[in-house]
Amino acid sequence: MQDFNGKTAFITGGASGIGLGLAEAFLAVGMNVVLADIEAAALAAAQHTLERFDNRVTTVVCDTARRKAVIDARDRAIATYGRVHVLCNNAGVGGGGMVDQVAPAAWNWVLGVNLMGVIQGLTEFIPHMKAHGEPCHIVNTASMAGMNGVAGMGPYCASKFAVVSLSETLAGELAATNIGVSVLCPGWVATRIGESRRNAPGDLPPPPLPGPMMAARAAEVGKLIADGMSAAEVAARVMQAIRDDDLYIFTHLDMRPSVDTRFARIGAAFDKAAAFKMPA
Repeated sequence: MQDFNGKTAFITGGASGIGLGLAEAFLAVGMNVVLADIEAAALAAAQHTLERFDNRVTTVVCDTARRKAVIDARDRAIATYGRVHVLCNNAGVGGGGMVDQVAPAAWNWVLGVNLMGVIQGLTEFIPHMKAHGEPCHIVNTASMAGMNGVAGMGPYCASKFAVVSLSETLAGELAATNIGVSVLCPGWVATRIGESRRNAPGDLPPPPLPGPMMAARAAEVGKLIADGMSAAEVAARVMQAIRDDDLYIFTHLDMRPSVDTRFARIGAAFDKAAAFKMPA
């Protein structure tokens, strides 16, 4: 996709963080933007922040874990701008805890937003994109946690690995169309993801008290997020990837060694399988 002027982007989780950074990048190249977010107050603040862009911003409250909310938001975008050309499935929540200690409701919440929210965006927008036939692009926000499992982050890692695999699958399915697909795998970015429980369902039980390892890890992660890359820099990488039709979008070069290590272990496992012989 090369022509952005006058086209429309729909961004979930658009009121802050990476979503707001994407909005500013799209508006700067002449696009209209629909910001969908679960937080009405944050949407109002984002609209105020973006008011310099000549009324090319529409906001809609949307819980991406609810299919009806996604359908309503899609219909609002189409009614306002006619066609959607860029879909950013960006809404996400953090989800930590040891696998055997995370409550079922917490698993459902994290997977409901991080995975089902993406799936619902895809199923509701792809038919529209195919129908209008103009060049389009889909960006699914995963994470480097979708490239490497991290102890103490089971729900989050599971959801992000799924988004990476889903995006790879989708790229193959849409290869013969003019709809490009990218999966964004950032490292530490200065967002409010560490405060995700502010939007958790009211019946979500409190997380178990962390042991020494988890408490230290949480403090470390909090600092890494606070000192993380700016959303504007992430958005600039996304713009490059859309123009170049890249499937994978990486932002943090210092995280490559861990991915290389994972692939080396996978390669070694294949080598071991190749050398295996059934006992006589």
